[in-house]
Amino acid sequence: MTSLSNDEAAQAERIAADPRYEALVRRRSRFTWILTAIMLVIFFGYILLIAFDKSLLATPIGGGTTTLGIPIGLGVIVAGIVMTGIYVRRANKDFDKAVDAIRKDAQA
Repeated sequence: MTSLSNDEAAQAERIAADPRYEALVRRRSRFTWILTAIMLVIFFGYILLIAFDKSLLATPIGGGTTTLGIPIGLGVIVAGIVMTGIYVRRANKDFDKAVDAIRKDAQA
C-alpha cells in the first residue's frame, strides 16, 4: 500500500473541502441511488411476477413455444445495460468534467 506525499495529501484535503466537490458527491450519489432504485423495481418486479403470476409469463406468443416470460426477461437484461449506458454517459459528460475542474483548481 502506498502513502500519499505531503503535496498529494494537501491537494486531497483541498479537494475534499471544496464545496463544488461536496455538491458533486451529493449529485452523483443521488443519481446512482435513483438508477439503483429503478433497476431494483424492474428486477424485483420480474421476480414477483414469476412468483405470483406464472400463468401470465407462461402465455405463448406468436403461436410458437416462446412465452411472454422470455421477452420480459430479456427486457430486464436490456434495462440493466441501458442503465449502465445512462450512468456512463452522465459520468463522462458531467461528473468527469466537474472532477477535472476541481482537481485543476486544487493544483493551483
